[in-house]
Amino acid sequence: MTQHTSAPPKLVPVILCGGTGTRLWPLSRASYPKQYWALAGKGDETLLQQTQQRLVGLAGLAPPLLICNEEHRFIVAEQMRQIGVDPAAILLEPMGRNTAPAVAVAALQASARGEDPLLLILAADHVIRDAARFRTTVEAGMDAAREGQLVTFGIVPTAAETGYGYIEAAEPLAGVPVPIARFVEKPDRATAEAFLATGRFTWNSGMFLFRASAILAELKRLAPELLAACRSALEHDSADLDFLRLEREAFANCPNVAIDVAVMERTDRGTVLPLEAGWSDVGSWSALWETTDHDAQGNVLRGRVISEDVRNCYLRSEHRLVVGLGVEDLVVVETDDVVLVAHRDRAQDVKTVVGLLESAGASESKAHRRIYRPWGSYDGITEGDRWQVKKIVVNPGACLSLQKHHHRAEHWIVVKGTAVVEKDGVEELVGENQSTYIPLGARHRLSNPGKIPVEMIEVQSGPYLGEDDIVRYDDLYGRSDQPRSDQPLGVQV
Repeated sequence: MTQHTSAPPKLVPVILCGGTGTRLWPLSRASYPKQYWALAGKGDETLLQQTQQRLVGLAGLAPPLLICNEEHRFIVAEQMRQIGVDPAAILLEPMGRNTAPAVAVAALQASARGEDPLLLILAADHVIRDAARFRTTVEAGMDAAREGQLVTFGIVPTAAETGYGYIEAAEPLAGVPVPIARFVEKPDRATAEAFLATGRFTWNSGMFLFRASAILAELKRLAPELLAACRSALEHDSADLDFLRLEREAFANCPNVAIDVAVMERTDRGTVLPLEAGWSDVGSWSALWETTDHDAQGNVLRGRVISEDVRNCYLRSEHRLVVGLGVEDLVVVETDDVVLVAHRDRAQDVKTVVGLLESAGASESKAHRRIYRPWGSYDGITEGDRWQVKKIVVNPGACLSLQKHHHRAEHWIVVKGTAVVEKDGVEELVGENQSTYIPLGARHRLSNPGKIPVEMIEVQSGPYLGEDDIVRYDDLYGRSDQPRSDQPLGVQV
């Protein structure tokens, strides 16, 4: 057992950002999952930002460790920058391997300097309405965690839900952690009702609190191969700007398993602490409707929405005007390329629709029309045979890579801001209402030296217009010029 000093250990939040959230399609997609959207609350903070912000005020709070898919690294970094948080590290997973490997690499990273902090394991895509009560509950679990217990936060049930796993406590629930008797997979309704009648069952939230040394000891005892693979992935990681990129081959050897299965269901250190703080995993549009404040007619309205004689609906517009007239119990979500209309009782079936789109090879299943890049974003406006038009936004101080294309030429028309354009070693300043032409094969790049975003219209023409037709010579963001063999054509990291 690690010897502890009298000083209380730091509390390191470990925020897991790896989910894809397909049940909130068409807003949440693989290229931009639900944790990076502002879905709940009155402000513009995303679920990820809310996850970090609700921790402010906890004793000993240290900068967070974030674990995300490598394709989302710049989104995570930018959202932390927006709320003034400098993470201890952003660890990049080359592929998803569930929560046990993520927790293992976080514990190894947090203890790399001989420290033994408390780790607060959180999902980036949960809603917790009562942040103060959440903090109070976390503090109630700290003594047990300091002593080596593995504390899980069990959500006090509000109904006999069949969509959640349950945790049975070995003794009556109290305001302190109590031993866990067992974990139970999603029950049928009659079983769930029987669970609630006992007063000893809570929903499994997937949130945990424990010392780094305690979880590492249990991983070594119960999942040694997993821990060894994670240790190798971290020891052979590579620095990528402000990120730590886990070594691909070693991480691929990690079993795809949840921390509940790998450790919590098998350990004798497990305890459960009940949490009542308005929690939701926002697993569907109907769940989001339930957890969000309604108007007098029971509606949740977001964006450019007009409603007349509408009741108990979730209506959301990201771009165009959405009008509801004389309808009830609907979910309507408008994005730049998809409109979803569903009965609230069928909201869980959205995942089935996404599966059908994936089988058909439809791009809408995984990506939005707007694609985010470390320098800004681009938005596909329209396309035809051998041509397409995009709107490109380059953030102040940002710069595209020095690159060339084998198959396309480009016209750039600046409509906002001032850009510096380099073509075959020659720079020119291009302002609003000015344009420039990039011939096929020319080495070129664009940068924004100004204080406001550069917005421009790009017209591409050529026999092949895929995003993988890029040869990079220099890039501020460390991106490669070729897609990986396991990466879909047209997607650049």
